[in-house]
Amino acid sequence: MVVKEGYKQTEIGIIPNDWNIKSINEAFEICNNLRLPISEDVRKTMQGIYPYYGPTKIQDYINNYRVKGEFALIGEDGDHFLKWREIPMTQIAFGKFNVNNHAHLIKGKINITLTSWFYYFFNNRDITQHLTRQGAGRYKLSKSTLVKIPCVIPSTLAEQTVITNALFDADKLITGLEKLITKKRNIEQGAMQQLLQPKEGWEVRKLGEVVGKVTTGKLDANAMKENGEFRFYTCAKDYYFIDEYAFDTEALLVSGNGANVGYIYYYKGKFNACQRTYVLTDFDIDVFYIKLFLDSYLKDRILTEVSAGNTPYIKMDTITDMTIHFPKSAEEQTRIAAILSDMDAELTALEQKLEKYKKIKLGMMQELLTGKTRLV
Repeated sequence: MVVKEGYKQTEIGIIPNDWNIKSINEAFEICNNLRLPISEDVRKTMQGIYPYYGPTKIQDYINNYRVKGEFALIGEDGDHFLKWREIPMTQIAFGKFNVNNHAHLIKGKINITLTSWFYYFFNNRDITQHLTRQGAGRYKLSKSTLVKIPCVIPSTLAEQTVITNALFDADKLITGLEKLITKKRNIEQGAMQQLLQPKEGWEVRKLGEVVGKVTTGKLDANAMKENGEFRFYTCAKDYYFIDEYAFDTEALLVSGNGANVGYIYYYKGKFNACQRTYVLTDFDIDVFYIKLFLDSYLKDRILTEVSAGNTPYIKMDTITDMTIHFPKSAEEQTRIAAILSDMDAELTALEQKLEKYKKIKLGMMQELLTGKTRLV
């Protein structure tokens, strides 16, 4: 591999010539003596204002604190190591708080910026090679192993600061959008409860009486074709493609089992479906009103029909025998559906923007934390 001028090949990749590789022990202090291990039962009786952190998130709030300042946390043990691509390996904690004994407590030795550098550098970094297994189950990152892990660090405080500040700004943008989405989702939930609540003069019927036909697809879920012409609906959240269609109509498609059981799609046109996807067609009332009603109430109905410990799934009468209430006026059905659909579309747009920002941040991390792109 050709290394361009100004860079050098190291044990953990190509980095700028003026950057250093230090072990955790050289650059950081591990402050595990400040951790506060308490049982879950005790924790639940200590509802307070101070965060109690675990390896990946705040687990509770308790009525005293043991740590004060800014620290980075990285898990000591747990199943989160198996999902490091989806679950950040580290988190930042500041102010007054507590940490349980399943996370290492990290602080920069030379300056506080190093604490943030640790947080970002190991945020989504694969450290599997440094882990041990506890029997056949959970992974563990012992302190004796942690201190030996190499970390790339810019040689100047100025460069450390400008990089961590840029990533912090990206985090702030993402956090702000997440809060907005939560707010909008709560508003939508409140609007759904208000608008779909049965009122005087509304009709109450079984869903099978307002939907002319409820059937399922006929194909195996793996029947999709990469370059197929028609949409193919399975129990996944995304549709696939296939060479042949079995339906040519306006329909609601309901995922019948799996992780996305109860997920509902609307489609009008030619499509196909797998044998565990329910296909609802021929509607006597506004189709979008029905979709929003199912979005609001179907999952609760599914859960009430499932025995403890069983995997949730949908039977035909889960849908056909479900009670639906709706205004007699088609115009009011459409009005309610339009209001809620607009809110849902706004949420979808915000969620797409959030995913875009997360990808941008990931790209920033890949460029900035390796020195591929220099900011000073």
